[in-house]
Amino acid sequence: MADTVEAMRGDHPRHRMMEAAESRSVAGGGRDDDTGRKLIRMETVTSADGTTIAFDRIGAKSNGPQQAGTERAGAENAGTGSVILVGGALEDRHSPKLTELARLLADRYGITAIVYDRRGRGDSGDTPGVYQAGNEIDDLAALVAAAGDSVTLFGWSAGAVLALRAAASGRLSAVTRVVAFEPPFVVDRSGHVPPADLGTRLEQLIAEGKSGRAAAFYLRKVMGVPPTMVTAMRLTPYWRSLKALAASTAHDWAVIGPYTRGEALRPADWSGLTVPTLVLSGADSAANIKTAAAATAKALPLAHHRELPRLGHDQNAELVAAPVAEWITGHGAL
Repeated sequence: MADTVEAMRGDHPRHRMMEAAESRSVAGGGRDDDTGRKLIRMETVTSADGTTIAFDRIGAKSNGPQQAGTERAGAENAGTGSVILVGGALEDRHSPKLTELARLLADRYGITAIVYDRRGRGDSGDTPGVYQAGNEIDDLAALVAAAGDSVTLFGWSAGAVLALRAAASGRLSAVTRVVAFEPPFVVDRSGHVPPADLGTRLEQLIAEGKSGRAAAFYLRKVMGVPPTMVTAMRLTPYWRSLKALAASTAHDWAVIGPYTRGEALRPADWSGLTVPTLVLSGADSAANIKTAAAATAKALPLAHHRELPRLGHDQNAELVAAPVAEWITGHGAL
């Protein structure tokens, strides 16, 4: 819960996300990152159901603009491995959690990073009323094809569950490694357990266009944020960003919902995840988050759990970049 408290402070990354969103790129136009360097123009891929998925490529392969809307974006630039950063709930590709980590991986370690808008967010398309984890796995499959070579998936929070499910699906053969930062599995009933009818109620709020109520509902019922704290969060500048992303939370729930029932993870469900996986958690995170991380590593066939000091759930790119880079380059052995 510490990251939620910090979110109400003006210097928190989620507050800065609003400023980052103002420089959002559009098809055919570039944007500057927060160091003033020009990034490649926004690229897009088309998912299996026809949904457009927007992404930015940061690093060695960002060597010139490419036409937006092409499914083969970047395939000709195959070379060193890439990492696709998968954001969590109520985040888009401009979130500092993603962009700061992407830039560190590119500048310090020479790793090309792809940051993208999950469906229903930012410049990506959506399928209102249709919320299936398989669609988001298809989105990742299209991005992996665009990366053009061996790919690592890095997922934060709900994005970590998506990365794990995608890698276990058998549909992303080019994925060679996974990093899962604090996947929010609910593996016992010692803490908050979301209600059984959550998905139905959330989708109803979204269908009725009640974005503020949907965002608050997700924070309270999925993340376990106390009502008084949600009320205080409504008064912060970044609440507008949360409302804008509220409709996408039904996609998050489709991904994580089956694993939030207070039941132990079953290794049989993850037998298809045959690539080395690093599960990260922060030493300063809540006990249930650390319990979930340890349980995740135990349930996966080829996984290692590492707890990072001085780190909570609201990830710090400076503390995460080195272990992630070690894993991507193969120096982080099981």
